[in-house]
Amino acid sequence: MTVTQLAKQVGISSEIVRHYTRIGLLKPTRNAQNGYRIFSAEDMKRLKFILRAKGLGFTLSEIGQILEHTKIHDSPCPLVRDLIARRIKENREKLDAMACLQIRMEKALAQWKEMPDGIPDGHSVCHLIEAMDDL
Repeated sequence: MTVTQLAKQVGISSEIVRHYTRIGLLKPTRNAQNGYRIFSAEDMKRLKFILRAKGLGFTLSEIGQILEHTKIHDSPCPLVRDLIARRIKENREKLDAMACLQIRMEKALAQWKEMPDGIPDGHSVCHLIEAMDDL
């Protein structure tokens, strides 16, 4: 299969297939006659794995690490569990931070509804923001 054929069968752009090939996640053979990359059914299976892993939030670098484990016949499962546990913790921290930001924004908007518009006078940029308590 060519880049275009593989991309079409999996439902992604050819550029994504080319990118994964450039960074070594896919390793197609070359057609000796025209130099085109030729992808096998095994490459398609690997590409589907990459897309599933990306769908779970793994980075391309992490996916490369996972694939390296399989290359040396070592189970990547402990690494996968560790990576996803770390990502869950990071995501929870980000969600908590976003929830705090949302509350600050809502409080600011409520406070600003009662305030008149101001015109910069050389001492102030926007009195709405400047009137907020330190965060």
